[in-house]
Amino acid sequence: MPTPHNEAKIGEIAKTVIMPGDPLRAKYIAENFLEDAKLVNKVRGMLAYTGNYKGKEITVMAHGMGIPSVGIYTYELFKYYDVDNIIRIGSCGALSQNLKLFDIVLSEKVFSESNYALTLNNEDCHICESNVELNRLIKKVANEEDIKIVCGNTLTSDCFSPYMTNEEETMKRIPRDFNPISVEMEAFALFYNAKILNKKASCLMSVVDSPFIKEIATTSERETGLNTMIKLALEAGIKN
Repeated sequence: MPTPHNEAKIGEIAKTVIMPGDPLRAKYIAENFLEDAKLVNKVRGMLAYTGNYKGKEITVMAHGMGIPSVGIYTYELFKYYDVDNIIRIGSCGALSQNLKLFDIVLSEKVFSESNYALTLNNEDCHICESNVELNRLIKKVANEEDIKIVCGNTLTSDCFSPYMTNEEETMKRIPRDFNPISVEMEAFALFYNAKILNKKASCLMSVVDSPFIKEIATTSERETGLNTMIKLALEAGIKN
């Protein structure tokens, strides 16, 4: 049966879900990449579409911003809709000067100061890994499609990093050997939900801002300029 946050019927969500944060990006993917796409959820404007990509069923659903939002939607997809794989596709900020705008980052581990794991599952956990098997598949597809990706660790922040009053102090609290190359706001909850529910999760991100680069991606570029990352996620999604 539907949940309070998702009106899709059981069976209307595919086993693999591609999840951008922005509902408009989910709509864009459905309209431009999927065949026979059907809108299966619009509760709270968190659009979800199920359709076919190269003849195989796949769902694209938005997850909103921040750990609480992605935590709810991915938990319900894994737990109540029996989804096996979720690939988050989002934007990130660069923490490495080697990253350039629109470089694609594949997250390996994430660190968060959030108490999400403690609140949800009474576990004092702040580092969580992506699924090794799913990441390996994404790397394989990237190689086959000649798509350059950068693999590394990620900081999942509870606030938008440019708004931090002292980002240096935040960085000092990260374990010394963690060395994140990117920062975003959702992957920890996704990876932790996958961990406790024995599911698979990965996170692909496109760099849209960097303290080492003067240019900043526009809203339009964030929505429509990430086609390479979208293609990579979809290709990996149908091969899993």
